[in-house]
Order: sequence, then C-alpha cells, then structure tokens
Amino acid sequence: MPRQLVVDRGGASAQTAGVSSAHPHAPVHRPLLGITLRVLAMACMALLSALVKWCGDRGVPVFEIIFFRNAFAFLPLGLYIWRTTGFEVLKTRRPLGHLLRSAVGLSGMVCGFSAVQHLPLTEATALQFASPLFMTALSALLLAEKVGRHRWAAVIVGFVGVMIMARPVPGHMNVVGVTLGLLSAMGAAGAMVAIRQIADTERGPTIVFYFTLGGTVLGLAGSLLFGWRVPDLPTLGLLVLAGLIGGVGQLFLTEALRCAPIGVVAPFDYTQLVWAALLGLVIWGELPHPATIAGAVVVAASGVYILHRELRRFRQPA
Repeated sequence: MPRQLVVDRGGASAQTAGVSSAHPHAPVHRPLLGITLRVLAMACMALLSALVKWCGDRGVPVFEIIFFRNAFAFLPLGLYIWRTTGFEVLKTRRPLGHLLRSAVGLSGMVCGFSAVQHLPLTEATALQFASPLFMTALSALLLAEKVGRHRWAAVIVGFVGVMIMARPVPGHMNVVGVTLGLLSAMGAAGAMVAIRQIADTERGPTIVFYFTLGGTVLGLAGSLLFGWRVPDLPTLGLLVLAGLIGGVGQLFLTEALRCAPIGVVAPFDYTQLVWAALLGLVIWGELPHPATIAGAVVVAASGVYILHRELRRFRQPA
C-alpha cells in the first residue's frame, strides 16, 4: 500500500511529506467535509500570518511570537491527542530525527515570520507556495529519489513563477523580504524531507507534538537571548490567539486528511492566498500586485502538477 501524503503546518507555510500511520483512526471518506476542513485550515493559517504581522508591527520580537504560537498550540493539540490516540503516541524511537526535523522546520518558521514583517501579506503567502518545488529538488539530492523529467519541468516552470512574483527589477524587488520568504519555503521543504526519513516509525501526532515542543523551547530561548518585550494586554491577547489559531489549523489539516485523500484536498491549499488577500486588504489596505497574482498562479499550477505526478508514483506499486 502506498504511503499517505500528510501536510504538517508548523507556521505560515504549507508543508507536505509522505508519512505512514499519520491518522489516529481509519479514514471515513467524506470528501466534501475534507475539503471544507482544508479550506478552514487555510483560513486559520492566513489568519495566523496576519496575527504574526500585526504583533510584529506592535514591536513584538519574532522569537517571542514563535514562543506564544507554539506554547498555546499545546491546548488544542493536547486535547486532540487525549481524545483520539492517547498520550502513549508520544513515545518515540527517533529523538534525533525529531530534533533534526524541528531544527530545519523552525528555521523556516523564523524566516517565514520575519518575511511577513517585510512584505505584503499576500506576497509573503504566495512565496510559501514554492515549498513543493524545493521539496522535489531536495528529495532528489538528499534522498536519491528518482525525479522524472515531468516533475523537473514543473519545478523549472514553478521557479519562473517565483521570479515573476519577486519582480527582480531594481527598485521593485524587496530583497530582504523575498529572500526570507524563499528561505522559509526552503526550510519547510527541508522539514518535509526530514519527516520522510522518520515516517516509517513515527506517527503524525508524534511529529507535530515534538515540533511544537521544539518551537516553544526555541521561542523561549531566543527571547531570553535577544530580548523579551512585555506586551500590553491587547497584544498579549493577539499572541495567545495566534497560538490557538495555529493549533486549531493543524487539527483541521489532520482531520481533512482523515476525511478525504490528499489528492482531493491538497489543491485547496491555494485558497490560503485568497484569505491572505482579503485580510491584507481589510487590515492594511493592501492590494495584491498583478505580478504576485500571476506568479502565484504559475507556482500553484506547478505545485498541483507535482502533486499529481507524486500521487501517480505512489499508486503504481499498489
């Protein structure tokens, strides 16, 4: 039986990898519900990015935001584990694998949270869609997976879309923001490659729990090293909300994959761009640049095609 493809959202980015035994109980095959949950998950991720940007605008350091995002995500995550798998799922035989996955993924989270401070929300979100392109390339380089000419062609076309979004014209390109956004997408892709290496023994809730734990520790350590800003009461509420929204979004992703196959729900990841555009317009009055939309369409088409080829590859052995 082919491995299932599971999406793990550590921060504001889309992350996909092959993970066995990811679901706590058997799939129920309700595609409409799965699609609905996936769209709600993307709304949560867009709202999380907006909260990160808002808190950053209010002077909250990135590591402090990361601490709150992960610490308060334990509330919905812990409740979910308790009601479904039980806490025995936290036993692991791959502590170093979790450490590597968390280190790479959290590096991407730091870059992603920093990117939304330098870019319009829609543009920062669109750059995250480059993650499947990086994952395909890294899978070939690090895991020696065979990547056929069709997927390589999709990767090349996708990076053309990234260049359209970045607008590498003097005076038009936000070098810092685009660099951070692409590093975030690369970190997300690297995390997914790391997940593939531990997925034979580790379940989805286990991987998410230890990533969240790593994010809490990193956020606290980074805040102590680089400075902690005591937030006012409204900002504190937004930080707590960011953690809860991030945790709930993760649960929506998990349940979506339990209700419907990845090939059905994954294309709806790109609704995150719609939510981000709406939030950017309402909160900051941002209008998406035409190049951002055009590039995002190219990248999204490439990502969906890569997913299609990936699913074909998994189905062939079955």
